[in-house]
Amino acid sequence: MEAENNIPKKSSVWSGLKELSVANFLSICTLIILFGYIGYNGVTKRQRAADMISDEGVIDNEPVVLDEGLTQEGIHPLPAISFEIPKEVTFAGEAVPLNIPDVHERLDKELQINCYLHSNTIFLMKRANRWLPQMEKILHEYGIPEDFKYLPLIESNLMNVISHRDAVGYWQILKTSGKELGLEITDEVDERYDPLKATVAACKYLKRAYSKFGNWTMVAASYNRGMGGMDRALDDQQVDSYYDLYLNDETSRYVFRIIAIKEIVENPKRYGFKVNPQHLYPQESLKFVEVDETIKDLVVFAKGQGINYKLLKRHNPWLREDRLTIKKGKVYRIAIPA
Repeated sequence: MEAENNIPKKSSVWSGLKELSVANFLSICTLIILFGYIGYNGVTKRQRAADMISDEGVIDNEPVVLDEGLTQEGIHPLPAISFEIPKEVTFAGEAVPLNIPDVHERLDKELQINCYLHSNTIFLMKRANRWLPQMEKILHEYGIPEDFKYLPLIESNLMNVISHRDAVGYWQILKTSGKELGLEITDEVDERYDPLKATVAACKYLKRAYSKFGNWTMVAASYNRGMGGMDRALDDQQVDSYYDLYLNDETSRYVFRIIAIKEIVENPKRYGFKVNPQHLYPQESLKFVEVDETIKDLVVFAKGQGINYKLLKRHNPWLREDRLTIKKGKVYRIAIPA
């Protein structure tokens, strides 16, 4: 009986093995985490040494002062820096009063935000290379300052998007406004999706707004809030400048967002952007086919032009259905890759 009592019971042995197994498991996990951290930290330090951008947009090779006054060559800070605002800034030839503290801070904020929206800002630059030269010509024809070409960058990122208010296209035009400005908007055709026709419509609005305000900064703000909204704000607050108005957050930021993206696109290196010119999107070569009879199937039409439906839609996003009904006497110009 004594010998039998000295033999460990099966359940006790199993319990001990379980406890030992858990302890070993935790130890192994701790070692894995420790070695993983050491390896990651080493890689991160090496990465920090490469292509750190300074305020001037050049590589920063200054060593970092570590804790307790230690320095270590080859370790550099993360590229999170505050950019200096230019001493003089203009929009459409009108000076931005940076001597007003809140004006200075609002522009500072929008510059910082866009400088660190890296991928978004880079793709804006790439798309801008394709579209801005074409838009500049239209703006010039209507006597609109060239700086307004940056408005669709902040409105839509130069993409055919739809806002929560149902504003459409590069210039974010509402249905009622689009019709008033001469755009065709039906179930089958919506010219708000045509970047260049939408630019023409926007120019008509901007010209009207300038006739009302006589100030391009107010014109830009009115594109966001409307002419009536900006007019009421001026009257209610008894001032005559956008920069002196207390406005809703969206309109308060609006002009500064345009100025910030203008500043970055025109001076990319100053703000840490290194975009290879070969990576910019070129303007695509197109030819135009005039059609004056109903097209029952745009897929078949595309094939007849030697392209596919995807390319037809890419270059003619204003075609909203898979057919095009054409009334007598009406002619449409359809873009085809040359």
